[in-house]
Amino acid sequence: MTVEKYVPDTSVIINGMLTELIRKGEIGKNGDVVLIILKTVLSEIESQANKGREIGYTALEELKEIKKLSELSKIKIEVKGERPTLEQIKVFELDELIRQEAKKENAILITSDYPQATLAEIEGIKTWLIRKPRKELRLKIKNFFTDDTMSVHLREGIAPLAKKGKPGKWKLVNIPDYEKIIELEDLQDLSRDIIERSKTDKDSFIEIDESSCTVVQLRVYRISITRPPFSDRFEITAVRPIVKFNLDDYTLSERLKDRFEQKAEGILVSGPPGSGKSTFCSALGDFYAKQGKIVKTMEKPRDLQVSSEITQYTELGGDFEKTAEVLLLVRPDYTIYDELRKTRDFEVYADMRLAGVGMVGVVHSSSAIDAIQRLIGRVELGVIPQVVDTVIQLENGEIEKVYKLEMTVKVPSGMVEADLARPVVEVRDFDTNALEFEIYTFGEQVVIIPVISLNESKSHLIKEDIENELRNYTSSTFAVEMITPKKAIVYLKASVIPKIIGKKGKRIGKIEKKLGVHIDVQELEGPENWTREKYMANSSQKVEFGIKYTKKYIILDLGRQFSKKKVQILIEEKPFLTATVGLDGMIRFEKNSPLGKELSEAITRGLKIMVTI
Repeated sequence: MTVEKYVPDTSVIINGMLTELIRKGEIGKNGDVVLIILKTVLSEIESQANKGREIGYTALEELKEIKKLSELSKIKIEVKGERPTLEQIKVFELDELIRQEAKKENAILITSDYPQATLAEIEGIKTWLIRKPRKELRLKIKNFFTDDTMSVHLREGIAPLAKKGKPGKWKLVNIPDYEKIIELEDLQDLSRDIIERSKTDKDSFIEIDESSCTVVQLRVYRISITRPPFSDRFEITAVRPIVKFNLDDYTLSERLKDRFEQKAEGILVSGPPGSGKSTFCSALGDFYAKQGKIVKTMEKPRDLQVSSEITQYTELGGDFEKTAEVLLLVRPDYTIYDELRKTRDFEVYADMRLAGVGMVGVVHSSSAIDAIQRLIGRVELGVIPQVVDTVIQLENGEIEKVYKLEMTVKVPSGMVEADLARPVVEVRDFDTNALEFEIYTFGEQVVIIPVISLNESKSHLIKEDIENELRNYTSSTFAVEMITPKKAIVYLKASVIPKIIGKKGKRIGKIEKKLGVHIDVQELEGPENWTREKYMANSSQKVEFGIKYTKKYIILDLGRQFSKKKVQILIEEKPFLTATVGLDGMIRFEKNSPLGKELSEAITRGLKIMVTI
């Protein structure tokens, strides 16, 4: 009776092929068998399990099964060899140690690793290369999915849940055929099946394998496996795209299509989680590929559903900067960067864009302007329009907003002096060309100023409250002008003003405290039936002025020719203050005073400031 000796390496234990050979009787059919499990292999499996990696747990379960099967057959298990040193582990000598032990024992090396088998044959070692037969992928986890299932959520101790619907319109429901509580053993079995298939299927791979967390891309399924201490319980989450769109499936204007074809080379696709950003980027990538462009992606995990012409890259050596270096050698026309979160991501994106590569970046944000805000401080203001020229916001799978960015040199909206001109990034609605935001430096800060009017509805309600209060004290004609929702000017006849102000300002103070609004009382001039708009139209001479800053003051410099003149200051053509110009031609506002703070805010927001005699 002959005795066969076999030395399996780690690969055939992890993928379950050794167990399968024993079950089928492929090992031991010619006589007794000694199965030599090397301490090098055990050390590697132990290390992976201690790090919380799924492949380590899978291998441990396989070892238990091999032990059980050996007791029912003619297979004798022996543990031999020496544990590898730390230095040997660091220089990746484990495979070489396994080959040396197999040669020493005059045993047959069983492996699923092609390089290992090739080197063993060169060294004169008997080798059995076992490849798991390729067959149609039939995942156990696939049984949890239906046609309208977006994701499945399996958690130890609760019944399986699924998100059903489409991006933006889904609901979380129990899975009818799996209503019982899922146990830890069920999740462990499912996890082993996922890991095994990811190692044998050419279209699948383990994307992340960290302590207590494994992320697998299994064909179209992105599967996250977590266990304590990273998560409080064992959990498996599987996500699958349920729709694949072409760019024609979206509502795009001809102008936007033309921009994609000719001009847009720095694109940000923004939106909240689940809004359809990845689906849109996949469609955009396929669109560029059909245009004869070379398209690549940078993803971790790699889950964009793109055509086979598009190569999907992940982090090289754990760093997307190294990936970018390779891509610059590959010279793609467009690269989809999914997704931008950390400062380094934005820097790599900007570097590639400035190198001439067309870039599409994915950003989580609640609005399109928030996506642009995330560039501030990470990319120099002057190059933002060169890095990003188009921002597309998605909501519920549809394009909600499109902005275009352009650089110009001008006086920001609301400022009037030519010497206040500066570089300004204009954010315009792509379809209407309406200017909605301006980005520029103010002092030492970069600010994003909305080019919009005051909240008229809120101001209108407060205006009515002020009018009702005034009617309690006078039946005379008056006018109320809202400057902001927190500031108003009341125009009264001269004879009524003392009554409204009250002794030492107590009455007007009481009204202000009650309504939470600062009220400035001024004299109503002209006929009683004049409206506030007519009164404004009769303001005569506009005055040019400059704005100066000291440590304590904001100064409006009108010039000495206007010394002792009574002037009116307006913000957005609405009265702010009536003042007398100083002998030096200046009006000073303390920075920390209420009026100083309000004026500073108006300047910062880029509101239009005007002075009239």
